[in-house]
Amino acid sequence: MISGISNANADPITLGQAASFGVLAGSTVTNTGPSLVFGNVGVSPGTAITGFLPGLLSGGVFHLNDAVAVQAQLDLTTAYNVIANEASTQDLTGQDLGNRTLLPGVYHFNSSAQLTGALILDALGDPNARFDFQIGSSLTTASSSSVSMINSGGTGNVYWQVGSSATLGTSSTFAGNILALTSITLTTGATNPGGRALARNGAVTLDTNILGASTAPEPPSSLLFCLGLLLIYPFLPRRRASLQKIEIEREPRVLSPHTSAC
Repeated sequence: MISGISNANADPITLGQAASFGVLAGSTVTNTGPSLVFGNVGVSPGTAITGFLPGLLSGGVFHLNDAVAVQAQLDLTTAYNVIANEASTQDLTGQDLGNRTLLPGVYHFNSSAQLTGALILDALGDPNARFDFQIGSSLTTASSSSVSMINSGGTGNVYWQVGSSATLGTSSTFAGNILALTSITLTTGATNPGGRALARNGAVTLDTNILGASTAPEPPSSLLFCLGLLLIYPFLPRRRASLQKIEIEREPRVLSPHTSAC
């Protein structure tokens, strides 16, 4: 199914300071496992960020209710309200986002939105094509579901305005910036490459995920190598090493009065 109407005249979305964040929360950021976040990780007005290490940052720093995090939350709120007040081009209330292709536009859900299967976003050859989703309450994606962009589009131009909380299913692949009023949860193995998880009031919870700002550079090979080691370490067999005595023959030394034997 292909649907959508161009939103070339839509109001511009400016994330401001929030654009530098891969993860931003209102209360806490919690990570489990070797997640990789591109860009800053911050929280405001809360002050708790846990799980780094084993979580890793690339191209960013932590901001715990400092001036940067405070401004990022203000800019997030502005962007959230701009999207929420846009005129929608199509109402998808009650329909699953899976197994369909959408063209640039503003898509509206009165209440919750569900993704089961694959959603394709077709930019029609326009690198600036926008896809805005207005979701009245929750956003949930099923395990192994996917959102992908085709025909020159960029995930940085995809915005999900979520009226309560968002949950990305296990091993799902997402695309775009999640702007949630309450909380965002990425379950085990979910990824959002080039996209952000920005929560206004609640927590962002990670578990072995990859996500981050669309402006972030590609990870260096050394970082990917370390991440790979962290991912496979829990599955390596554990064996008790037996100590063996090794005799090393050395040529006899003649010690001078000023030479130590150690």
